Amino acid sequence: MREPWVVGVSGASGTPYAAAVVRALLDAGEPVDLVVSRAARLTVLDETGRAFRDAHWVEDLGAWLDRDLAGADVRYWPAGDLAAGPSSGSYRVRGMVVVPASTAACAGIAIGLSKDLLQRAAEVNLKERRPVVVVPRETPVTRSHLEHLIALHDAGAVVLPASPGFYGAGATATAAQLVDFVAGKVLDALGVPHTLFTRWAGELGVARGRSGSEGNADRT
Repeated sequence: MREPWVVGVSGASGTPYAAAVVRALLDAGEPVDLVVSRAARLTVLDETGRAFRDAHWVEDLGAWLDRDLAGADVRYWPAGDLAAGPSSGSYRVRGMVVVPASTAACAGIAIGLSKDLLQRAAEVNLKERRPVVVVPRETPVTRSHLEHLIALHDAGAVVLPASPGFYGAGATATAAQLVDFVAGKVLDALGVPHTLFTRWAGELGVARGRSGSEGNADRT
């Protein structure tokens, strides 16, 4: 039986994180159910120059991910479809990622607002005790946002801020490397194998091909 990961994309800046997570899940052979909020469509257009349309989602998703989706196990559900599969706990999925997670999406999920399919699907996965990873990107944050993130944590979600580490590539890391670091942490939280970043090996500079002494010199 097909058990996909649901990936919800909300309207926060940071759509490259969503693209990297979807690509990595597909590369790992994992099925994906995708939900893109109305606000996220505007952000995708603003950050990539590409439209995302319900009626042309295969074409638009392929352009966004920069890959041919032939043979990919991916299904798209419009955010306004509250009768969609992921709206019900009886629809079998492995869990869900909300990436990026806007402050509005975090608040809606935390209080059970279910104003669209993204929020409803996240609430469903929380109540079914499935893995839920929420990736907030907003900075700085208000007290209310922190309270919503705490509520999500207490409900069982993994709150995983889009905060990349630099030990894998150093201060000269490219934007793509930093995006992949966050996507890799998301897949770690889901238990999905990947090679998106070089892991810490317990010795300074190893990830960047330098000796420990050189790494120490860099930190003086």
